[in-house]
Amino acid sequence: MAKTTAKASAWKPHYAWIVLAVTFATLLVAGATRATPGVLIVPLEQHFGWSRATISLAVSLNLVLFGLMGPFSAALVEYLGARRTMIGAILLVAIGVALTALMQSAWQLILLWGLVVGAGTGMMALALGATVVNRWFTHRRGLAMGILTASNATGQLIFLPLLAALVEAHGWRVVTLVVAAFGLAMIPVIAIFMRNHPFDVGANRYGEPGRAAAPLPVTQNPAMMALRTLVSAGRSLDFWLLFFSFYVCGLSTNGLIGTHFIPLCFDHGISEVQSASLLAVIGAFDFVGTLASGWLSDRVSSRVLLFWYYGLRGLSLLFLPYAFDVSFFGLSIFAVFYGLDWVATVPPTVRLAADVFGREKSGLVFGWIFTAHQLGAATAAYGAGAIRTDLGNYMLAFMISGAFCLLAAVMVLGIGRKPLQPVTAAAE
Repeated sequence: MAKTTAKASAWKPHYAWIVLAVTFATLLVAGATRATPGVLIVPLEQHFGWSRATISLAVSLNLVLFGLMGPFSAALVEYLGARRTMIGAILLVAIGVALTALMQSAWQLILLWGLVVGAGTGMMALALGATVVNRWFTHRRGLAMGILTASNATGQLIFLPLLAALVEAHGWRVVTLVVAAFGLAMIPVIAIFMRNHPFDVGANRYGEPGRAAAPLPVTQNPAMMALRTLVSAGRSLDFWLLFFSFYVCGLSTNGLIGTHFIPLCFDHGISEVQSASLLAVIGAFDFVGTLASGWLSDRVSSRVLLFWYYGLRGLSLLFLPYAFDVSFFGLSIFAVFYGLDWVATVPPTVRLAADVFGREKSGLVFGWIFTAHQLGAATAAYGAGAIRTDLGNYMLAFMISGAFCLLAAVMVLGIGRKPLQPVTAAAE
C-alpha cells in the first residue's frame, strides 16, 4: 500500500505547471486579441472609407500601450498578485473589444482599440510571463518561457482562420463580439486555478526542495517601483543592447507581419481567409520554433541563439516581397522559414535579462525591454501603413525591417560580456 501511495504521489504535477497552463491560456486569448486587427484592416477600410494609415494609427497606439504597460504590469503583479492583475486586465480587454462593435468614427477606434484594449493586453504581456516563470521555476525555466511565448503563436493558429471566416460570413462586428466572449470565458478559470506564489500552495519553485518562504509584502507604489527599476537598469550598456535588439524584434514581427501581412496578401489578390491561413501556418511553426528555442536556451549560449535568430529573420524579410513572384508556393516557404523564428528570440532574451540583472528583478527589467519590442512594433505598424498609403506598396517597409534585423544580429553578440551588478533593492 505504501508503494502504491508513493507511486500515486509521484504522478502528482507540481502546481507550477498548473499556473503555467492558466497563464498560457490567458496569454493565448491576449495574443488572439492582438492578432485581430490583421483581419479587420480591410473590412474597416471598405466599411468606413478610412485610410490604411488611419487604421494603422490605432493599431500602432495599441502596440505602444501594450509595451508601456509591461513593466507596470510586472509591478502590479508584485503589488496585487498575479490573479487579480490578470482578471482586471482581461475584463478591461473584453469591454474594450465589445464596444468597438458600436463605433462609428475613427476617433472611437483609436480610443477603444488603441487605448483601452492596448492597456488591457499590455497587462497580459510577456513581462507577466517572465514574472510567473521566474517566480515558479528553477529547473526548465527556458522551456517554461518558451511555452508561454508560444501562446501568441497558438492564439493565431487557433483563432485567425476562424476570425477571417467570420468576417467574410457575418461581418467585422461579429468578430469583435466573439473575441470579447473568449476573454470573459477566461475569468472564472483564472479565479479558480491561478495562484500568486509557490508559498500559497505549500511548495517551492519547480526544481527546489521544501517550501518557499512567504513573499515579503510590497508597499511601494507600483509605478515608482517600475520607474526606479528603469533608472537602475538603464545604467548598464547590456540593458540598452537588449532594449534595441528587442525593438527590432517588435519591428519585424507584430508590427509588420502581424499587422500588415493580410493586407499585403490582399494587395496581391490573395483572399483574407487564405492569408489568415498562412499566418496560422506561421503560428504553427512558431509554436515549434519557440519551444525548441526555450529548450536550447537551457543548453546553448543565448547570445549565439539571438545572433542566428535575428540574422535568419532578416534574410526571410528581405525575401518576402519576391515570394509573390514564386506563386503561393513562395509564400508557403516564407511561412515555414519565418514561422520557426517568429518569437524564438524571447526565451534567450528573458534568460539574458535574468542572468545579467538577477532573477528577482528580471520581470521588471524585462518589462522595460519588452516596451522596446512594442515601440518597434508600433513603428512598423504605422510606418508600413504610411509607406503603403504613399507609395502604393510595402517593399520599402520590408527592406528596412530586414536590414535592422541584420544589424541586431551583430549587436546581440556584445550582451553580457562583462559581469555586472544586479538590479538591487537599493535601486528601489
